[in-house]
Amino acid sequence: MQVLDRSDKQKEPNKGTVDGSSRRKFLINTGYALGGIAVGGALGSLLKKKPSTTTAPNKTDEGKTAEPKNYNRALMFFTQAQFRIVESATERIFPEDENGPGAKSLGVAYFIDHQLAGEWGFNGRDYMTPPFYTGEKEQGYQGRLKRREIFEIGLRELENYSMTKFQKGFIDLTGEQQDELLKGFESDEVKLTTISASSFFKMLRTSTLEGAYSDPLYGGNLDMNGWKMRNYPGNQMSYITMIEKDFTKLDPSSLQDHLVSH
Repeated sequence: MQVLDRSDKQKEPNKGTVDGSSRRKFLINTGYALGGIAVGGALGSLLKKKPSTTTAPNKTDEGKTAEPKNYNRALMFFTQAQFRIVESATERIFPEDENGPGAKSLGVAYFIDHQLAGEWGFNGRDYMTPPFYTGEKEQGYQGRLKRREIFEIGLRELENYSMTKFQKGFIDLTGEQQDELLKGFESDEVKLTTISASSFFKMLRTSTLEGAYSDPLYGGNLDMNGWKMRNYPGNQMSYITMIEKDFTKLDPSSLQDHLVSH
């Protein structure tokens, strides 16, 4: 191994500051010299690269621009099996008809999934400390179970009831059979020990309607089709330009539209 002689180094003439070009060449060559080392190789490749330019959107085989992926369509709480049950049940509560799309097309099950994964599912704004008493209907839910736990129990019991009554899973039943089971929950015909069947159905129905008509930012009301069925203008930021004009039908607007534009 060659040892650096400090005295020899001191005898070298002062060559001054290395200019930018020489410094860059030195770093690149160092990258080549350290080709087997990740840092050197990466450094060399980064210095050699030209600044990246904006690439054009991907195109399909037909030459059309590909639709951007909707990453809001991702499960955050439900299992795949739970999601399919919710999707089927909400479609019976809010079915597609001549007036417009149903819960499945509107993405209602995704809305419920996202709500249960967040503060609503954890009862983050509710007082959840015992003792717990049976309250009046006007007082709402009084208990220790969180909404996400009620949904898990309710979906499991709905599937169990389906297997007991029809020897099939809920998603494999006909629409009429699914309606029969849901009505059994709604009327408390189904007796559950942990939760109230009717309370679970009420929560499921309320969440279905919220998912159909909430802002698309939260996962439901896909393409604002729920609003379009009602001729609802959505979240308009201002009416100042039309408030003194005759009635005008407005295209609905989502909160996400304003986030993008501003």
